[in-house]
Amino acid sequence: MRPVVFLDRDGTLNEEIGYIHDVSMLNLISGAAESVVKLNTANVAAILVSNQTGAARGFYTEDHIKLLNDRLVKLLESKGAKLDGIYYCPHLETGKVTEFSIKCRCRKPEPGLVEQAFQEHSDLDPKKAYVVGDKASDVALADNCGAKGILVKTGYGQAVMDGRYQYKVEPAYTAHNITDAVDWILKDLAK
Repeated sequence: MRPVVFLDRDGTLNEEIGYIHDVSMLNLISGAAESVVKLNTANVAAILVSNQTGAARGFYTEDHIKLLNDRLVKLLESKGAKLDGIYYCPHLETGKVTEFSIKCRCRKPEPGLVEQAFQEHSDLDPKKAYVVGDKASDVALADNCGAKGILVKTGYGQAVMDGRYQYKVEPAYTAHNITDAVDWILKDLAK
């Protein structure tokens, strides 16, 4: 059984710039690819779990979300990093696009994306699971699926810590960035 790290996308792996309408504007945070390589090398699964409400809000199509994820994968692969899976939630109950405007179990902090990943990857160890993200909803997702939550200060992370965004949470660890988060996880797994 492999340990697994569920990684948020915007503000965690790539720079947080709001809704990305131009695919070329998706750029990795410094150290993101190298951090995923560390997970790959340690045989720790790296799985993307991301709320992507742009389609529900009518900002762009679901195909655009897929193009953004494809760019992320290519940027990571260009530096030797590999994601073991990609899961995203396009839903928002109060959205404008009918097919995506539903209450669901996959919108973080609900555990649906993590549950789907465990169903589709039978080699993952739910007792050695981590969630890394820049929002309170990422840490709450960890709580909701029995994982350890790591809040990164990049993206919205510092605002969450200061009480200026979403709500207060108690992560297992607060990291400066994805590099710090992955280093902490690898040390924690070595205990």
